Amino acid sequence: MRLFTPEAMRAADARAVELGYPSLLLMEAAGRAVAAAARAFRPEARSFVVAAGKGNNGGDGLVAARWLRMWGFKVRVFAPQGHRGDAAQARAALETHLEIEPLEALDLRGADVILDALFGTGLHRPLEGAWADIVARINSSGASVAAVDVPSGLPHTPHVKADLTVALAGLKPAHVFYPHRAACGKIQLAPIGLPPELLEASDLPELLEPASMRALLPQRPGDAHKGSVGRVLVVGGAVEYTGAPALAALGAYRAGAGLVTVAYPAEARVTPPLEAVRLPVSRWQDARLHEARAEALAVGMGGGKGGGAAARAALKLKKPTLLDADALYPEVVRAYAGAAVPTVITPHPGEAARLLETGADAVARDPLRSACELARRFRTTVVLKGGPTVICEPGRTAVNTTGNPAMATGGSGDVLSGVIAAFMAAGLEPWDAARLGVYLHGLAGDHYGRTGLLARDLAEALPAARTNLEKGNCEPYWEMGLLNQH
Repeated sequence: MRLFTPEAMRAADARAVELGYPSLLLMEAAGRAVAAAARAFRPEARSFVVAAGKGNNGGDGLVAARWLRMWGFKVRVFAPQGHRGDAAQARAALETHLEIEPLEALDLRGADVILDALFGTGLHRPLEGAWADIVARINSSGASVAAVDVPSGLPHTPHVKADLTVALAGLKPAHVFYPHRAACGKIQLAPIGLPPELLEASDLPELLEPASMRALLPQRPGDAHKGSVGRVLVVGGAVEYTGAPALAALGAYRAGAGLVTVAYPAEARVTPPLEAVRLPVSRWQDARLHEARAEALAVGMGGGKGGGAAARAALKLKKPTLLDADALYPEVVRAYAGAAVPTVITPHPGEAARLLETGADAVARDPLRSACELARRFRTTVVLKGGPTVICEPGRTAVNTTGNPAMATGGSGDVLSGVIAAFMAAGLEPWDAARLGVYLHGLAGDHYGRTGLLARDLAEALPAARTNLEKGNCEPYWEMGLLNQH
């Protein structure tokens, strides 16, 4: 599945029309899907109020109103004059069934469900004046709110806060990226009859799904042994950061690594898992890291001021490497790219800002663009951690669909480093290891509630998360609607 920007969705709609799919027919399918989803969301509801704008989003709302009326519900529709294109035809068809009242006379009293069809994804500026007042009234009405495609006003403020959002044809950034996703409530993806080939355009970001991630899982033959399923070397640790490399080692083991060695400064007193091999180092320049015979490395977790020196020592091995935390400096990442070492970097917004020489707020505002710029500038595979995490390398992008706010806890990223390194050690290319590692890491987090999660809980949940993925017991956070449902 692909993530659609507003521009990409408009292009897909236009291409569908060129291929012989009438736009009015697509609007009819969209409106009917919205009506069915709103009815199913509140099966006890009897009274609907539809607030419709002038454009296609409003047209979808008008079609939904007609279907709700035909199904016997009490429906009041409020819309401005002057609908355009297909929305004008949708209005004309609706007027044969019921009166359309002026939007300025919007009356929400007695509504069980409000259908928000004011604005879609093409809104370029914040709502003001009467529009902002309507949004405020919808939000304070006390009724359930179902939004057509996206809650009106997004990605700006003010915006409608929906209980249900019916995403039409494909998911948009507002359905995926926080804080906007929080305004969508429950999300239902409704197909509207677009040709399948338009929904899988390879130039759009991939949304990670269970089936594609399950196909990447490394398999263990019956004669597997600890040296044949992936050996990981974790390089990191400092006096003040002893937990990070230990958590990375635990993540690597729980993700399937057969043997993990932890190299750390001798004075740091790092305590790796009992199963790990310890490799204390007096000076990184003299470290005998080759003794680990690793197939992949995780470098930088808790490295402190010595993170750069540790990364330079690890570079001599020229093995697939994950760089995190204290190894994430421009000169280090460029050195790995220059040496043609397969590399994954896993910055959070602050570390990404350091690499891009910008502010963390700028990274967080546009994580897709930031991740792609990192991949382009440093010629590497990027895992930009956030809500959600974005994976990018030159020419392709993916967005994770697992995980929850409980994972915002110290050490969570260290566990992720070990997971991705384990998959690289098992033979996956950086792109596949990064996507699978991020997805499985988030899936492990989804076993817990919204708070109180510890990083080691994440690591311990990884085998169960993998089992669920293998058995097909994983569902995306959005629901799938049915085309032409009744």
